Amino acid sequence: MVAIVSAVLLFIAFLINAADISTNDTFTSTNLMLLGLTALALHVAGVGSGWAVRGRRR
Repeated sequence: MVAIVSAVLLFIAFLINAADISTNDTFTSTNLMLLGLTALALHVAGVGSGWAVRGRRR
């Protein structure tokens, strides 16, 4: 789920940058790119991957 959020944020950042859309200071393509990279780093770290089963089933 976190990887999907990351992909959407990075795609929106790419569209803002490619279309040269002027936005306010907080909603820039760089800020969206950094949010997307943060979500991607959380995904790689294992956040949002679901519950892990600790015990061994027979």
